[in-house]
Amino acid sequence: MKGIQVSAYVKAPGELKVTELADPKPAADEYLIEVHAAATNFFDILQIQGKYQHQPPFPWVSGAEFAGVVLATPSGSKNPKFPVGSKVFGATQGSYATKCVAKEVSMLPVPKGWSFNQASGLFVTAPTSYGALVLRAGVKAGDYVLVHAAAGGVGLAAVQVAKAYGATVIATAGTARKLEVAKSFGADHVVDYRDENWPQIVKKLTPKGRGVDIVYDPVGMVDKSTKCIAWNGRILIVGFAAGTIEKVAMNKVLLKNISLVGIHWGMYEKMETKSVPKVWEGIMKLIAEGKFKGTEFTDKEFVGLESVPDALKALGSRETWGKVVVKIPQEGQNKL
Repeated sequence: MKGIQVSAYVKAPGELKVTELADPKPAADEYLIEVHAAATNFFDILQIQGKYQHQPPFPWVSGAEFAGVVLATPSGSKNPKFPVGSKVFGATQGSYATKCVAKEVSMLPVPKGWSFNQASGLFVTAPTSYGALVLRAGVKAGDYVLVHAAAGGVGLAAVQVAKAYGATVIATAGTARKLEVAKSFGADHVVDYRDENWPQIVKKLTPKGRGVDIVYDPVGMVDKSTKCIAWNGRILIVGFAAGTIEKVAMNKVLLKNISLVGIHWGMYEKMETKSVPKVWEGIMKLIAEGKFKGTEFTDKEFVGLESVPDALKALGSRETWGKVVVKIPQEGQNKL
C-alpha cells in the first residue's frame, strides 16, 4: 500500500512523504479497510511534531479519521457487524494511507446518500458537538446558543445540532467568508470576533439583552463569554484552539450562577460507554431528518495522499472552514 509513515518527528507538514509500505496486518479484532477519504484534524499536526497526548512508537502511519470499504472482517469474530464490501467511516491510527485497520467500536456505516468525503469528517466532530450541547448542556427549544469558531469542524456541527433542537444560534468567526459559511449552515446571527466589542454585540441580539443560555467554546474565550452569558448560563469548554489554556476569575462564575462544563468525547468509550450509542442514534436521526449535513470544506479540493501536507498546512493556517478532507483514489485509479 501507499501511506505517510512517520519514523521521526517533523517540524511541519511539508516534511511528510508518501512511500510504499507493507499492508497493515489486522489483529484478531480488527477490520482491514480500503481508505477512500481521510479527514484532517489539528491533532494530526501536533502528533507528527510529537506534541500530542497519544504518540505511538515509531514508525507509525499518520492520520486518524477515514471513510472507506471493508476488505476483510476480524478473524476472531464469527458474526462481524460489517461484512466485506460495507461502506464505513470511523477513526483509527493510520488513515493517511490506501489501507488501514480499525476496531468495530471505532466504525459506523456511511449514512445513506453521503459520500466518502462527507462521512470521513463525521466521527470526531459530530459526537463532540452533540454530546456537549445535548448531554452536557441540555439544549432545548427557545435557548440562545453562542457558537465560537462556528465555521470550524466542531463549530458547524454545533450550529446544526443547536438549530435542530430549536435554539437560536449566534455564531462567531474571524473572516467574512467564515461568517458566510456559518450562516449557510443555519446560524441566525453572525458576529465577527475581531471586533473587541463582540460580547456587547452578542448580548444585544438576545431578548431584552439578557445574554445567551449556552456558550460552545472550542477556542478558549470563556473569560470574555462571561460578559454576554445569561443568569444560569452554561459555558461548554470544548478545546483551546487559540493555543493557550485560559485562566478565568471565578467570581464571574459565582455572580451569574454560571456552570463551566467540560466535554471530553474521546473518553466516553471508557468512562461512560452507555452514552456513546445514544449520541450516535441522535446524530443519525438528525441526518435522516435532513437536519444535519456534511461539513466538508469545498473551496479547494485535495486529491491523493501527496496532497495531505497541503491539506494540513491549510488547516493549520486557519484559512479553511469545516472539515478539510483528502480524497484517496485507490492504487491504479486515476486521480480525477
